[in-house]
Formats: sequence, structure tokens, C-alpha cells
Amino acid sequence: MVLARTVHTLDATTDATTAGATAVAVADGLITAVGTAADARRWRGPGTELIDLGDAVLVPGLVDGHSHPALGLELTTGTDLSAVRDLDGLRAALASAERLDGWVLAWNLDHNAFGDRPVHRSAVEDVLGPDTPAFIRLYDGHSALATGPALRAAGVTGPRTFAQRATVVCDPDGTPTGHLIEHAAMDLVTAVMPSLPLDQRRDALHALLLRMAGGGLAGAHVMDAGGDILDLVRAIEDTRHLPLRLRIAPWCMPGTDADGLRELAALQAESGRNWLVGGVKLFVDGTVEGGSAWLEHPDCHGEGTAALWLDPAEYTDVVRQLDAYGVRTATHAIGDAGVRHVLDTVAALPGRGRGRHRIEHIETLGDEQARRFAELGVPASMQPTHSAYTRADHTDAWSTRLGTERADRAWICRTLRDTGATLALGSDWPIAHHDPRGVLAYARLRRHAGTDTTPVNPLQALTPLMALEGYTTHAARAAGESDRTGRIAPGLRADLTAFALDPLTADPDAFAGTAVPLTMSNGVVTNRGGS
Repeated sequence: MVLARTVHTLDATTDATTAGATAVAVADGLITAVGTAADARRWRGPGTELIDLGDAVLVPGLVDGHSHPALGLELTTGTDLSAVRDLDGLRAALASAERLDGWVLAWNLDHNAFGDRPVHRSAVEDVLGPDTPAFIRLYDGHSALATGPALRAAGVTGPRTFAQRATVVCDPDGTPTGHLIEHAAMDLVTAVMPSLPLDQRRDALHALLLRMAGGGLAGAHVMDAGGDILDLVRAIEDTRHLPLRLRIAPWCMPGTDADGLRELAALQAESGRNWLVGGVKLFVDGTVEGGSAWLEHPDCHGEGTAALWLDPAEYTDVVRQLDAYGVRTATHAIGDAGVRHVLDTVAALPGRGRGRHRIEHIETLGDEQARRFAELGVPASMQPTHSAYTRADHTDAWSTRLGTERADRAWICRTLRDTGATLALGSDWPIAHHDPRGVLAYARLRRHAGTDTTPVNPLQALTPLMALEGYTTHAARAAGESDRTGRIAPGLRADLTAFALDPLTADPDAFAGTAVPLTMSNGVVTNRGGS
């Protein structure tokens, strides 16, 4: 049983008698009653554990609508370059970077560090030496810089052709620059890079999920079922509780045939005590900074005019087949043309997909297409903190590529909510930090809490309730789980989060650093006071 000063149930069906709730009863992983402290005294039995949170505020368990916990461990291996601002800083960081089996691995590099220069291995190779392979991931997760020794280890000596739109960028003479754009190109090098054994990655994943629970997360929509994530979560549950309820969506990339689609449909039956396979992740485009976002009009370099799928009609057919299997989909679509194509695909489905198909990221979009989300019942899944990689004056790489008009309609969270669309919020960790307190604050401020940075498109700020709903009721809607979670009500899964400050009334700068006295996932306490 949990007691708190305030319980925000977010349950529209709650009657007046529980509107001022201060107590929640839990048994066998479910919420069994919601009421007052006086009610709690009547509910309490001889074996009841009482958790008295004092002045804390209890809300439905927060769910990150888009995260990569297992893939993120791979993406964050090596030196964190998030503090690097220019080439001198990059060179200094790489010169002192630790080696893993002789390799330098680094991540989270901002494209803006290169200034007006292209992303090119010549900018860093001399500080690493002629025999040191290095693989440097850029912050967008869709591009990387590989040095000459790394390219040679992977046998990459020139341009390649892929089943999807991906690029081994080359100089005019055909020599690779080291800039690899999109997953198929990066995979050439990652296939020969050193990696940790499964037991170490299992323990690292468990530790990461505990840190996420410490920030208030009770669950996550996981977009990285490639590799061996299912082996990892099974291995964790062999000996301990999985700290977050994970809803895992395996990837479906261009080139997947009918047998592959049947396998993806069959995977939907896989589950554990606190995880399940639920849906499929697709990509219709890439990123703005990499020139691979699918735009209605070219960017300033003449790029961004094509989908990730060599034939976008194949994407549409794949979604149609998955829909026929009853499989939910989540499609990465960043550019306005990519978003339009996904919406067109859903509009052509029988019954318009019955809310089964959602769109991730949506970085630039006009009002006409924005209105279609609510009209078609397509949930939007967005990550407000991604706009922190841009600047209000549009001098950053993302904005420069798109130009003022498209940069002015960046991350239109408020527009989508005002049109009536479902809007799930998340971090896309490790692209941005997983702590939901920071994301909730950013969604209201359109800047990082505790900074004096000029807000990016402040008219797109969410209200406190809209932001909280993005991690609770709307996250549940986006996953088709409104009948099981997202609210505090009897019969729903016991996913709960408590904060020292009230997310609906606290100043957002202060809330970003508030204490998290309790997190509960599927009826199990996964965080008590941040530990």
C-alpha cells in the first residue's frame, strides 16, 4: 500500500470520491483500490507493507515512449564526445581516448563540431596514428566517422550498394572519406569491432535500467530488438527482476521478404515477466544532418529527396502485410515527405489501421499534415530534447540544412496536441538523456532546465498536464495499452512513480532536479529514494 500527499490518477473515469486520493493499494502486480488514508486503514491487513511517501506526489508510472537501452549500450561504448564543440576539442579527446582491443571507440559527436568542413577522417587521423582503427558515432545515431585502419579492417575500399539508401561517402577519386551514413553503411565496420561478452552486457543493461528507474521510469517502448536483446532480458529475468516494463519492437529493414515478415509476426508471442515483444520498428528515412531525411524539397546541399527504401511502395506493402497480421508498427519518419508517406500508407489500410500504426520523431512538419494524425488516429511519438541540438537563431547544422521556414516548424509538439492527436513523449536514449524529469521540463521550456539558452520554438511548449500525459496516458494509447496501464485505477497494472515536487504545479527548472522517492514497475518496487 502506498500513501502520498497527492495522487494524480489521470483517470477520467474516477468519480468524485477518489478525486482527492492519497492512497493506492497494490496486490499481485495490480492496483486494487484508490482512496484516502482513511480508506487505507480499512484495506490494511496483517501482511500489508505500507510505503508512506509523506509529502510526495504519486502519478502513473512513467513510460519512455522511445528508447534504445540494449542498443544504446553498444552505441555508448568508448569516449563520450558530448562536450566537444570544435575540431580542436575532438582531436584532443581522441588523442587521450582509451583503447578497447586496440580500437578507439567514441560517441555522441555533434555535427556542428566540424563547422563548415565536411565530416572527414583526415581531420583526426594524425592524432590517432597510422595503425589505430577508430569508429566515432555522431549524435544522431545514423552516421559515423571511421578512420582508414577501421575501414581496412572491414574491407571498405570504395562506394557500396545497399538494399536501403545508405552511403559510404567517398572523395572524387572513390576513396572513402570515413563518413558512413545510415545503418547499412555503419554495419560494415561495426561487424568487425570488438564487443563485450553477453554476461557483461546483461549486467550493464540491468544497471542501466536501474538508473532509469531511479529517474522515475517504470517502463519503456524499446526500439532495438536487433542483435540479442531478447537473450539479454531473458538472462536478467533468470536471476532478478527486470527494473522496467519493456515493450520491444524488432526492426524491419528494407529487403525483408515474406518469410521475414512472418517471423516478425511470430515474434509477437514472445514475452517474459516484465517484457514482451509488441510491434515492429521501421524506418522510412534517416536524419536531417546526414542528408537522409526525406523532405518535400531538397535541403541546402540538394539532399534529402529520397526515402530510406529504394522503392517507397515496398514500405507501404510491408506495412499492409504487417497490418494484416495484426502487428503494430512504429515508423521512424523525420522529414515532412517521410511523415506524409507514412500517413498516406495508414490512410490506405482497411479501417485505417485501427490506431495500430504510429510515427516516431517528426522533426519538421507543416500544419496540413499535422492535422492528419488525429484524423487518421495515428499516434505521434516525439522527443522534445532533440531540439536542443538546434539553436533558436537557426545557425546550427540541422537548421542550416532546412532553412528558416522549415526550421520554424520544428518539433511541433503543441500543434499536434492542439489538433487532438495522441502524443507519446520519450528520450530516444542514448541520443538524448533518459531521465524523464529533464524531458518533462524541456517539453514545457523548450530549453534545458537550469540554463539560460534561448528556447527553440517556444510556442510549441506543452502545458504541465500535456507533458505528464505524454509519459503516461498518451504513452499507453500509443502502445494500445490504455486498458492496462497509463492511469492509476483499480484493475490496471501497478506502475507508479513518485516525485518530491508536483509535476503539474512545480517550476520546471526546479522539477528537473526533484527527488524520486519511489518507482514501481508491475507491482515491484524498483527504486526507493533514488537507490
